[in-house]
Amino acid sequence: MDLEGNSSCFSRNESGRGLGSSSRASTALASVLIFTIVVDILGNLLVILSVYRNKKLRNAGNIFVVSLSVADLVVALYPYPLVLTAIFHNDWTMGDLHCQASGFIMGLSVIGSIFNITAIAINRYCYICHSLHYDRLYSLRKTCCYLGLTWLLTALATVPNFFVGSLQYDPRIYSCTFAQTVSSYYTISVVVIHFLIPLLVVSYCYLRIWVLVIQVKHRVKPEQGAKLKPSDVRNFLTMFMVFVLFAVCWAPLNLIGLAVAINPAKVAPYIPEWLFVTSYFMAYFNSCLNAIIYGLLNQNFRKEYKTILLALCVPRLLLMETSRCATEGLKSKPSAAVTNNNVAELNV
Repeated sequence: MDLEGNSSCFSRNESGRGLGSSSRASTALASVLIFTIVVDILGNLLVILSVYRNKKLRNAGNIFVVSLSVADLVVALYPYPLVLTAIFHNDWTMGDLHCQASGFIMGLSVIGSIFNITAIAINRYCYICHSLHYDRLYSLRKTCCYLGLTWLLTALATVPNFFVGSLQYDPRIYSCTFAQTVSSYYTISVVVIHFLIPLLVVSYCYLRIWVLVIQVKHRVKPEQGAKLKPSDVRNFLTMFMVFVLFAVCWAPLNLIGLAVAINPAKVAPYIPEWLFVTSYFMAYFNSCLNAIIYGLLNQNFRKEYKTILLALCVPRLLLMETSRCATEGLKSKPSAAVTNNNVAELNV
């Protein structure tokens, strides 16, 4: 089933018509994007610096958290500014090379985000539900291999866009991005493999964790040795919220694409342009939310955020905090250090 004949009604805009031609709408889109870029860069840099500085946050699980922050950060540094430029000029003026490059990087970021969220869910599932095997499964070497595999799969999932020719400029959203109308079969494959299957995997992992949390709370299976502390549950809820927000922000766009791909002739003409544009900018907005969630729900991240932000005004505070941690690490007993590392593993 080829959608090329329907591309005029769904993939392209007539000049001077639709949401893209409204100056008020363009101003609103530019405002949302500027806010997203600023919060994205500041927030994800805070996440990366927090994990780097705080020993309690330097664990196997947070390797994927940093990887997710990198995936969110790259779109704010390259594709989003180009989209902002296109909004200001009301056209794409950066040439085809930047169009293809920004579309590719945006694809890497999106697929990398969902694959990293999936990796985080599997990590949390193994840590909470299979704690006896966790250290063997998530040694530093194996975790780095898992991370490399995550990004390898991300690259392999993004490269086919060049062969299909699906990276195109869409004037409605001022972006060079995945064109849902190039091939219905390819669009369905993208939605299923890049969104629905990871969604099912993450849902299964978090459902199993929820079941265990409820069982432990009601002492249904105390003999299994599952001793979940309140901090364990809070940290699990943090990553669960990251997943929920990603699903909420990206579901409208994926569902629209799936519906159009299944029946383009009947569905495409009835997709309101405002709904299509809103679904895209909801997806863009998601890249700045994770750092906010960490700061609101995770005490260790919140403390590091405050320290780093204070250090911008008084750099000496950052050095004092670092030296104090190093001194305490030298004075601590080996047994205490082991205990702290075990407890900290869930502080994602």
